[in-house]
Amino acid sequence: MEMVTDRLLGRAKKLLPDLSGGRLRTMGGIGGAVLVAALLYYPIGMLITHGIDDDTNYQIPAAQISEGGSRAVAMAASLIQREVQENRWVANDPFFLPPAALDNMPNFQQGIISALARFAFELTDQIGRTRGTSQTDKDLQEAAGQLQYAGNVWVFDLSTSLAPTTTSEARYRKAARSLRAYNQRLANGEAVFERRADNLLATLDRFALDMGASSATLDRHIAEHAGELFDTLADDVFYGVKGQSYAYYLIIRELGLDYANVLSDRELTNAWAKMLESLKHAAELSPMVVANGQPDSQAVPSHLAAQGFYLLRARTKIREITNILLK
Repeated sequence: MEMVTDRLLGRAKKLLPDLSGGRLRTMGGIGGAVLVAALLYYPIGMLITHGIDDDTNYQIPAAQISEGGSRAVAMAASLIQREVQENRWVANDPFFLPPAALDNMPNFQQGIISALARFAFELTDQIGRTRGTSQTDKDLQEAAGQLQYAGNVWVFDLSTSLAPTTTSEARYRKAARSLRAYNQRLANGEAVFERRADNLLATLDRFALDMGASSATLDRHIAEHAGELFDTLADDVFYGVKGQSYAYYLIIRELGLDYANVLSDRELTNAWAKMLESLKHAAELSPMVVANGQPDSQAVPSHLAAQGFYLLRARTKIREITNILLK
């Protein structure tokens, strides 16, 4: 009996190291897999999410066009829906989500919203009320207010409160609903959309001021950082202005249809097309890497300078149009 017991104990001792080694190998394999997954989590997540939707041929979905409504308003609502739902809003993603490491896409999206916020304000203040003296439209006022909301607010904004808050995309979706509600009332004859030359002039003036501010931002960044070996902010500035230019291009394109009679009466159709062409160039610039070389450099291009050129050209064309509208 003792011999059998000794024999069994001997076998158990031989098995224990094998079992321990196997367990260690398994744990090592799991740890390695976790490490690989962690290393791939951000780059793969960023690759899947990243997208700069700068299609200048983008059209309003047919279902969102109302007979008698404004095409520019429909375009604004459609762009909001596209960016916050179809393309996914990424500017407010927290650090533990891969898109938080992106910078070009969120800057492009926030550039779009900045232009739409300006347009919504002009709708409220100029186009959507009778000669600027009647009561402001509640839907337009709501949309303008929601679009002023910062684009980087997630479920929690610890700088203001520990309680959950309304996210940026929720605010923007509400703005889109308000714009559609206004447009539907407009189609039903229950809202105002002034299609007079003075309303168009005032709106274009505001757009031109906005573009001037963006060109000044480009100029300042070029003056302060041109030629730097590692300019990590150049692409942020570039894509913010690109998003703004893209949204303005689409909104102004549709405004040209809303105000087709005014443009025809003032013989501005050709000037309008040239202005849109310059904005389109600014919106379509898409370098693989944004470079901020010296403007006169032979080796390194200055994409910010090129963008600023087209933006100022579009602004000059807008000024030409508004001068004619003044007469």
